[in-house]
Amino acid sequence: MIKDIIKKNKTMTSGLHELDVLREHFPACFKADGSFDIIRFQEYLKDKININDEGYELRFLGKNYGRLLASLDTTTVIVPDEPHNSLPQHKDSKNIYISGDNLDALKHLLKSYAGSIKCIYIDPPYNTGSDGFVYTDSFNFTSEELSVKLSITVEKAQRILDLTRRGSASHSAWLMFMLPRLLLARDLLTKDGVIFISIDDNEQSNLKLLCDDIFGEECFSAIFPWRKRTAKSDVPFGISQDYEWILCYARSDRFLAGIDGKDRKYYETDDFPEKPWRVHDMTTQKTASERPNSFFTIVNPKNGREYPPNPNRTWCVTKDTFDSYYKENRIVFPDDYDFLNIEKPVLRYWKDDDMKKAGDRFGQFAVSTQLPKNVGMSQDGTKDFDRLFNAKYFNYPKPVSLIKYFIEGAVEKDKEKPTLILDFFSGSGTTAQAVMELNSMDDGYNLQYILVQLPEAISSDTEAYNAGYKTIDEIGIDRINRAAKKIKEMNPLFDGDLGFRHFTLKEPSGIQLEKIEKFDKNAVIGDGTLLDEFGVPSVLTTWLERDGYGLTSEYQILDLGGYKAYYIDKHLYFINRNLPDEAVATLLDKYQSEAGFNPQNIVIYGYSFGWSELQGLKDSLQTVKSGEKNLHINFDVRY
Repeated sequence: MIKDIIKKNKTMTSGLHELDVLREHFPACFKADGSFDIIRFQEYLKDKININDEGYELRFLGKNYGRLLASLDTTTVIVPDEPHNSLPQHKDSKNIYISGDNLDALKHLLKSYAGSIKCIYIDPPYNTGSDGFVYTDSFNFTSEELSVKLSITVEKAQRILDLTRRGSASHSAWLMFMLPRLLLARDLLTKDGVIFISIDDNEQSNLKLLCDDIFGEECFSAIFPWRKRTAKSDVPFGISQDYEWILCYARSDRFLAGIDGKDRKYYETDDFPEKPWRVHDMTTQKTASERPNSFFTIVNPKNGREYPPNPNRTWCVTKDTFDSYYKENRIVFPDDYDFLNIEKPVLRYWKDDDMKKAGDRFGQFAVSTQLPKNVGMSQDGTKDFDRLFNAKYFNYPKPVSLIKYFIEGAVEKDKEKPTLILDFFSGSGTTAQAVMELNSMDDGYNLQYILVQLPEAISSDTEAYNAGYKTIDEIGIDRINRAAKKIKEMNPLFDGDLGFRHFTLKEPSGIQLEKIEKFDKNAVIGDGTLLDEFGVPSVLTTWLERDGYGLTSEYQILDLGGYKAYYIDKHLYFINRNLPDEAVATLLDKYQSEAGFNPQNIVIYGYSFGWSELQGLKDSLQTVKSGEKNLHINFDVRY
């Protein structure tokens, strides 16, 4: 497990993952010596895309180092919070809360949730100089090792390492911090997924260029200006920083079509079957003197009723335009439909045209970036939090209404299939509350959340610390529990998921790593102390996630003659030590007598077994291959 990962990480270099993708899809572009033939690659693409030798990109110290970090696997294990997860309100929940470094968490999540997250919202550190951001990581490369991995000079490698070890808060350090996390986030999104990123002026322009590089400039949707407070006069140079920004990148134009039609009511009528339509005001704020050509009386050709113009708010069409719109069925009069509560003619818009218009504008400001006032400001986020705690434990959380607004714009209601929402800078847990509130609405959504928060220490001179909270994730967990209780009180009939499973990411200790390095695979007996130190639940949970079953999967505990093994789908896990012959015999009997029992992958915790035990298990299961089922069993011994 960890030993295998450490070995693989040592051989990882920047760009190796990208080369593996190219090698899989364009094998003919690799020469016999393994080098990549860029000229031949261009030949493959020249009739499909316009290849341009010129261009620009965001360059900063540590960019390739950030890409390298995204490629390295995590050596952390996933420790389930068994007392919490066994509680009635949590044991069957599909929501997930992870306490740990989000870079490690994203790497774990990719193994089960790649291409599965519909909407991501994050509120990362802004690098303001006062928000506490400094870059640190736990990778212990030497400058010589890093120079080889990145194909750079030792001097440049040392400059990068200095950024990682001296607590830098420079632009380069912040970008190096964000890059691997956004790369992994991209791979988690569905093909029509959307990501929203809150930021302020300090890094907004850099973040835009970084996201263009990671998600593709064609996936840029909009920058939403969010007014966080009312203006203040006591600011330098008389400029008040009242706004933050929310960058949006969408992986397909389906999102744009959805949010462009958000809050619009479409009608389906007998006179236009299978052609939904909406209405829109046909007046403008222009006066008669400003638009004299639009100052005319509209007459309904069907009944002769007249609709005079308003001198202070003229029609938005001219007489000629009105006549052409009427011929195209674009004009709706008050007498046309009983269900419309209108007093003057309005314009008709077809839903198909709305969708096409959004798609045509994909990659530009395809939606209105003017957020409605009801999304709230910082003070509203503080009120949301204070109403739950009756105390100020957290500074400036985002309003629940803001997160709900973006989720509603990004997802569709699907009662049959749940939609996954991810927030890997979850802070006080606003996103979880937003998801639960949306689910609890009448005809609500079917959403599940995954939250990640670093167990960042809380300062001892704060009200939160004095109340008993030692880390930020403790506040987030408590907020979710309090919000769930409040939702249930306000809506007693709601029987949706208000719980969550909690997991903590844990790095192996120095003693554990030393034992791992020294373990001899050919030893007569295993080392049971490693299993005792990690624990069966942690090993099993980490492996279930690694093998694509997620963090809320249901596995079976198999009793094999007194030995406990763990079974799910095509995988059978042997983790506990002391495997008796009776257990192997019972396993063979299950293969031969139970038609539905066909695990093809036997996964073994190598430290629990001696060489002879492993070989005996492999030899015994050869009979399954030669039996009626003719199964090919893959033995995966993990260290």
